[in-house]
Amino acid sequence: MAAKYRIGLVGARRGSSLVSPFMLYPETEITALCDLDEKTLADAGEAFNVPAKGRFTDFQRFLASPVDVIVVATPMPYHVDQVIQAMEAGKHVLSEVTAADRLEDCERLVQAVKRTGMTYMMGENMCYYHFFRQWKDWIDQGRLGDIFYAEAEYVHEIQDLIWNKETGETHWRVSRPPIHYCTHSLGPILMLTGDRIVKAMGADAGFGTMPNLGPGCANMEVALFKTQRGALIKLLRSQVAFREPGMHYYSIYGTKGFIENSRGGGWRDEKGKLFVAGEMAREEGWQEIDCPHSDPTAPPEALKGGHGTAEYFMIRDFIDALDRKARPPIDVIRAMDFTVPGLCAQKSIEQGSTWVDVPLFEW
Repeated sequence: MAAKYRIGLVGARRGSSLVSPFMLYPETEITALCDLDEKTLADAGEAFNVPAKGRFTDFQRFLASPVDVIVVATPMPYHVDQVIQAMEAGKHVLSEVTAADRLEDCERLVQAVKRTGMTYMMGENMCYYHFFRQWKDWIDQGRLGDIFYAEAEYVHEIQDLIWNKETGETHWRVSRPPIHYCTHSLGPILMLTGDRIVKAMGADAGFGTMPNLGPGCANMEVALFKTQRGALIKLLRSQVAFREPGMHYYSIYGTKGFIENSRGGGWRDEKGKLFVAGEMAREEGWQEIDCPHSDPTAPPEALKGGHGTAEYFMIRDFIDALDRKARPPIDVIRAMDFTVPGLCAQKSIEQGSTWVDVPLFEW
């Protein structure tokens, strides 16, 4: 049986891991690739068995090729324009994070999804880490009570992706404030709580870890967010601070207890902590829990995405949404919920760390 959905990828270097799980589903076939770098394009073409006629260095020619879905995995500044062009060309879209890097582009993106009627999903893979699925079950069961506070930290030193010390050349991330890259942190928290952010305030810790070549070189940025339900969220972000290994940390506090993973980092499975009042004696303290990235019931090939089984299940949800002609879990409105608060936090920093209203987009 022929595949129902022909998949095209733009941005083959980053996108290769994102689209690999498509090869595991019989209803999809990777038929087109687009990248400016010819070697990257050739390597990806070989890996995904895409013939030369399906390989493009020109985005417009790629758009005109016979594909049903386009996966956008180019640098963040290109996401909105390429997503909109793809949808206007009649293609469904799975977009890498973040959805946009300017507030005005968020409005453009939402209106384009509404106007074209195409399916859009933002590929926030952290929401699909297996331990978050377990945490969500516990939170939905009410074990932690009402959630009133959460923290997230994403510290990942990537100075070489910002600035080439040998040549002095800067790359696109030099213009990306760290707090803009907030979806890996806010996505899971908002998914767990079902909440939305309405106010943001940010502050930075100055510059000096590396030369101040742009906002992306800030030592550290911190944001506070207030939610519709009255909860408070704190987010810590750096892309230059020296911390090895890099890490994602999350903690959730409710009226009955707390849950958190470790700060061990290294993008590997880890242990965490859980305390639930009434279930555990205070003198015994918290209970150690496993925080696996991968679903142990998934087939071994589901690990091909590179972040445990996250991409495997994320793409399953995307395909299911296409089949049902329904909005996917991280549709354009939820993508805005995950993306816009970071943009507003940076706006707050630029305004002297004042509280900023976070716009909520609706269908």
